[in-house]
Amino acid sequence: MVPKVVRILGALSAALFFYLVFQIFRVPVVDQPSGTKLDTWSRDPNLDPTGEPEGILWRADDYAADNPNSPRINATLLALVRNNEVNQMIQSMTDLERTWNSKFNYPWTFFNDEDFTDEFKRRTRAATKAEIRYERIPKEHWDVPSWINEDLFRESAKVLKEKDVQYSDMVSYHQMCRWNSGMFYKHPALAETRYYWRVEPNVHFFCDVDYDVFRFMADNNKTYGFTINLYDSPESLSTLWPETLKFIAQHPNYMNPNNAMSWLTDSARRPDKNLKANGYSTCHFWSNFEIGDMNFWRSQAYEDYFNHLDRAGGFFYERWGDAPVHSIALGMLEDASKIHWFRDIGYQHIPFFNCPNSPKCRHCVTGRFTDGEAWLNKEDCRPNWFKYVGMG
Repeated sequence: MVPKVVRILGALSAALFFYLVFQIFRVPVVDQPSGTKLDTWSRDPNLDPTGEPEGILWRADDYAADNPNSPRINATLLALVRNNEVNQMIQSMTDLERTWNSKFNYPWTFFNDEDFTDEFKRRTRAATKAEIRYERIPKEHWDVPSWINEDLFRESAKVLKEKDVQYSDMVSYHQMCRWNSGMFYKHPALAETRYYWRVEPNVHFFCDVDYDVFRFMADNNKTYGFTINLYDSPESLSTLWPETLKFIAQHPNYMNPNNAMSWLTDSARRPDKNLKANGYSTCHFWSNFEIGDMNFWRSQAYEDYFNHLDRAGGFFYERWGDAPVHSIALGMLEDASKIHWFRDIGYQHIPFFNCPNSPKCRHCVTGRFTDGEAWLNKEDCRPNWFKYVGMG
């Protein structure tokens, strides 16, 4: 029998050998410049030092709220919110005003399918020096379309609920998804507005942002900006991709040559998602945060795509969300280089984070993706975006 001390020494030698092999062959950690593609996901890029984006940046000079000649462009902070969410909306406003808008004073535009109360107006006005607009959504933009069969909707909602699809039986949730997908930018109050930053109630912003993000989008020819990139519930959208393929077959000229189809159709990382979604990876930009150019949504290509989906009925018979609809459209119809990851904007919408490594950030754990259950970490689809498109 081999003496115990010899066995211990042998085990230690093997452990040391494998450690040295790992040190020799491990992938070195390097800062990734904007636009770099990551073929392998060895560590979260948010762990690396994060600065401001490359390109032209406008600082907070002459942006006073009462300056009619300020450098502000035709842009707004935008929120769909109910009167009873005023506390949560104040939370979001307070964070964003502290970290960004108190320096630039862009207007807020609030939307509701009801009239805003005096209390909502009083409290939100007290949270900012910027102009605020309170708008009611036109009935024809919010109501369930005439071609939706109410009985079929109820039966479909039961099936979705059995599959644990959240909010599937809430008509208002379906209405919200449809409005955010293809109606919000048609509101008369936004007719002269081009850029928007969507802000939802009860979200958090952690990092000081010292440049005009709307000017950044315009000057650097960006169409869309995101912070978080996730997989979706395939049970909620099983026919979305087949309907999309029908649309592309009818309009092949709408496909952008520099599209992100590989990101939309990847089946390697989460084959289960792709299979259940009938060829769609379910990767999407989490649209509770989005900074966008409404000219894209107003384009003929997107209008035709939205109308195709709307007539198919999936906003009600399934639970197609604005996040996958926006993301698929961007991935097919837009030049992928015009989509920007705002890695420097610290953000949380429960339960996910974007937490950069920056001295400008507070109360956000660097590199944290979620503070929920550990399994939620596999819902991160940034690795695919960085692999196929890059970190620009």
